[in-house]
Amino acid sequence: MRKSSDKAPRPATAAPQGKGRDLSFESLPAYQQLKTSRAMADALKINFPFYRQHDVKAGAQSVIAGQKVVNFASYDYLGLNGHPEITAAVAEAVATWGTSVSASRITAGERAFHRDLERAIADVYKTEDSLVFVSGHATAISTIAALMGPKDLILHDSLIHNCVVVGAQTCGATRRAFPHNDLDALHEILLTTRDRFDRVLIVSEGLYSMDGDGPDLARLVEIKERFECWLMVDEAHSLGILGKTGKGLFEMADIDPKRVDIWLGTLSKTLVSCGGYVAGSRSLVDYLKLAAPGMVYSVGMPAPAAIASLTALKIMRREPERWRACRPMASCSSTRPRSRTQCRRKLGYAVTPVILGDSLRTVLLAERLLARGYNAFPIVPPGVPEQSARLRFFISSEHTTEQIEGAVAATKEELAQLQKEGVSFATMAKLMKARLTS
Repeated sequence: MRKSSDKAPRPATAAPQGKGRDLSFESLPAYQQLKTSRAMADALKINFPFYRQHDVKAGAQSVIAGQKVVNFASYDYLGLNGHPEITAAVAEAVATWGTSVSASRITAGERAFHRDLERAIADVYKTEDSLVFVSGHATAISTIAALMGPKDLILHDSLIHNCVVVGAQTCGATRRAFPHNDLDALHEILLTTRDRFDRVLIVSEGLYSMDGDGPDLARLVEIKERFECWLMVDEAHSLGILGKTGKGLFEMADIDPKRVDIWLGTLSKTLVSCGGYVAGSRSLVDYLKLAAPGMVYSVGMPAPAAIASLTALKIMRREPERWRACRPMASCSSTRPRSRTQCRRKLGYAVTPVILGDSLRTVLLAERLLARGYNAFPIVPPGVPEQSARLRFFISSEHTTEQIEGAVAATKEELAQLQKEGVSFATMAKLMKARLTS
């Protein structure tokens, strides 16, 4: 006889009936778009432009599929990647410290090279301290996630990098974008909304990697001080390029860098390594060391990466002539054909976009330039807004005048040929549709 305390056995239940759902990754909408893009590339006999294999180090020249090319798709602005002094310093770092610090700095501890790099970055921005992360993308996400919350507001430029958008989405704060570099619009938003939120963070970039332009820093600082906001400036593409000695946007604008609350940047461009940094007050850095997820829960930066950036920073400050070589190399007006193609106003001449608008023509132009020995990467939606597809030319101090002039001439010639052929995404879509329905 079963005791009263015994539980009755549960009746057997039938397994839930399937509804024929497609759980394959191929069913994802973005994957279907990828298939369409690949089919279109195959129809035009175009090599897929993404994830191309390069056979040599990143720099002003490269080798793709055995072909030597002038490379305009590298962020090695000062030509420091593979510099003998950096290579030697990294080799010594590996011999001394190994290739990993094994865990997060909060648990595994810090090493001298961490603090050496952070002091050097703080010196650039004249701030009390800085903090380096192993990922540039995660630097922004972690910093924003740690600082902002549901009662706060984040206002960012409409063309801000994805890392800022993801950070804003992660923290739960209200997020609004203002039109690109339109500080009058930013001012109006703050007039009507500032009092509704506890803290407000304004985010801009020093040099926009898709457009090669930047904000009026003096006006940004005035607005943030008037409305009692925090200001974050992303210097990923500015460091080494803007200003009299390459220190960035504040030097070019002649603004005291202490008036910006948070300087954000990456170590993978001018500083030829990997990771990101935040520079600001000591209290900001102390707080992030305990609250930023990408710092507390992520492994610390290994010695080779930290010392590569530290050495590159020393060379940048010792040899300012490197950044000066980038400035006269690119002329926006020289690449503009008489058509709807446009170029944007630039600050440092390191980033020159040629905006075609139509995605197909952009990819075709990149393919034809590559065949002529010039590698410029095509950027299409969603990487940029609709109808603003473009080629980006990143200028390095290692590019020669002849290489620049050759790329300009080839771009103008191939653009003229594409216009003559009347190639566009719309016409290709009609051809593809006709082929599929026939």
